[in-house]
Amino acid sequence: MKQYILAIDQGTTSSRAIVMDHSMQIRGVGQYEFKQYYPKPGWVEHRLEEIWDSTVRSIQAALKSAKINGSEIKAIGITNQRETSGIWERKSGNPVHNAIVWQCRRSASICERLKKKGLEKKFHQKTGLVLDPYFSGTKLTWLMENVVGLKKRAATGELVFGTIDTFLVWKLSGGKRHVTDVSNASRTLLMDLKTLKWDASLCNILEVPQALLPEIVSSSEIYATKHGVEGLPDGIPIAGIAGDQQAALFGQACFEAGEAKCTYGTGSFILINTGTSPKFSKQGLLTTVAWKIGKKTVYALEGSAFIAGAAVQWLRDGLKIIQKSS
Repeated sequence: MKQYILAIDQGTTSSRAIVMDHSMQIRGVGQYEFKQYYPKPGWVEHRLEEIWDSTVRSIQAALKSAKINGSEIKAIGITNQRETSGIWERKSGNPVHNAIVWQCRRSASICERLKKKGLEKKFHQKTGLVLDPYFSGTKLTWLMENVVGLKKRAATGELVFGTIDTFLVWKLSGGKRHVTDVSNASRTLLMDLKTLKWDASLCNILEVPQALLPEIVSSSEIYATKHGVEGLPDGIPIAGIAGDQQAALFGQACFEAGEAKCTYGTGSFILINTGTSPKFSKQGLLTTVAWKIGKKTVYALEGSAFIAGAAVQWLRDGLKIIQKSS
């Protein structure tokens, strides 16, 4: 029996699944878009249930496209839109609020409040990031301050937080593992870049109970096995995670310090591999974890343009002045 790898690429506007053979040749692809929600100007939300539904449908379509059945899948890997933040109930798995998307600007006033307290330097030194609504941390602060009873429930361990990688591992494993890899954790404003652990002082500043947070793991290990997903047999290892831009840096084979990539999707992002120690920019670039494999951690500098393909999609779906993105 031939054996294949299933890659899940969960993006901002669609979910995609790709079946690859042992030589990394693509054998099948499935892709489904899902709805974007804009409750107020500058606010962007997703429904976690719709992300999961589009993921499952993409997996089924990819298997059909490859003309194989699920028993031929040897392992599952995940790459995901980063920073998008969801909270769901530990027991039921039910979301308690729509996911707040990385593009969402609702926590801008929280960022300004923290800057006025002189805290931006502390966050930059520990996380390599700037105080901006882009990152997960202030999205969580907003949820704690604006959803009644949420902070209390989070502190008791009743709820769990995750970026989309965490959510997908949770769903694929039947709720058995609550994890995030270092590349995604480095985008939360909550992880110390050097220790690769959640920082208690930053969690305290952002009012985020640590009981809410997933375990931080490497970018390549067996996190869990698949359990209870239609179309795939139980027991398939879930064995790789990286945030979309870090995954692109790795996928473009930028393995040596000084090598860089620029990719275009919803936004446009340039990353440069800076080697095994974090480098800090004086010009506003972000310092981030690129990946961790075994005991080796690789870092990167990143420059981001939040809107690229999203503008084309808006011309199609918002203004309706074009019919096709192409």
